[in-house]
Amino acid sequence: MSIKISPKKNLNEKNIKNYVLFSDEDFKISQLSNLSLNKYSTIISKSIKSFNQKEGTFLSFNLNPDQKIILVKLDKNLSASEIEKRGAELYTFLKKNNIFEITFILNNAKEHINKNKFFLDEFLHGVNLKSYEFNKYKTKKKNFNLEISISYKNKLLNFNNNKRFTSLVHGINFTKDLVSEPGNILHPDEYAKRITQLRKLGLKVTV
Repeated sequence: MSIKISPKKNLNEKNIKNYVLFSDEDFKISQLSNLSLNKYSTIISKSIKSFNQKEGTFLSFNLNPDQKIILVKLDKNLSASEIEKRGAELYTFLKKNNIFEITFILNNAKEHINKNKFFLDEFLHGVNLKSYEFNKYKTKKKNFNLEISISYKNKLLNFNNNKRFTSLVHGINFTKDLVSEPGNILHPDEYAKRITQLRKLGLKVTV
């Protein structure tokens, strides 16, 4: 598994294969009137209405033969952990449907970022955490590589200002690696060896 996140200024919409857009509980798209996609508002509205069941978290439909829209339902006043959980659920949805490339439109997330400046960081943190796999000893590995673009016009607002999320992912994944290792590999001597490597990061480790 690998996830690549790339902010892209003035991304040509013709190069976007899969839009990921945030919506409210009724799948009304946030800031649609301020997006270039607003010109497709009639098509989008008809596509949403065509779904009989709107109880799920995601709606996915084709905008045209080459482009897809994935709507992510967000309830009001979500906590940080709930935002991360929604990101994790998106990763599961993408993997299940073999979607390997997605694009967020920053203006679509602006309303949420104004309320919580780390909204997008928390959401993508959930995506990153869910993507963890321990397949070190598998002979046949199924790699799911996800490319995430963040399209913005003028400035990137407050995305990735907090490096805490990157540190958390590295720390949590390191812990998961240790837990997942078989006992005949991660014996006490090997465990001590790996733990002492954390000294390079400035941690005080006593064995």
